[in-house]
Amino acid sequence: MNWYLAVLKQYATFSGRARRKEYWFFMLFNVLITIVLTVLDMVFGTYNVEMGWGALSLLYTLAVLLPSLAVTIRRLHDSGKVGWWVLLAFIPVIGGIILLVLMCLDSKPDNEYGPNPKHAL
Repeated sequence: MNWYLAVLKQYATFSGRARRKEYWFFMLFNVLITIVLTVLDMVFGTYNVEMGWGALSLLYTLAVLLPSLAVTIRRLHDSGKVGWWVLLAFIPVIGGIILLVLMCLDSKPDNEYGPNPKHAL
């Protein structure tokens, strides 16, 4: 949970680097929270089947959109890539696969985005 909160504390910080652990734990908690909120939407009757979303899950998704984008860009920085690589997400199928591979790459040594966060601990 600390990794999730650490990302939220850096709400819109696009500079610097994020370790794989920080990125993947944040994404894991995002998925779990979204699932719980979707179930609550179904229980409360605020889930729209045609649209595929509910009021609570939509509000949560909008609230964490900026931190999700920021941690993704910092993760790209950690693997030695520019943040603009995040635009690969707009290429159907193949863009998401390439972005997934980039998110799984190991940290690079100190680079122009800062020192290696693995050694900062």
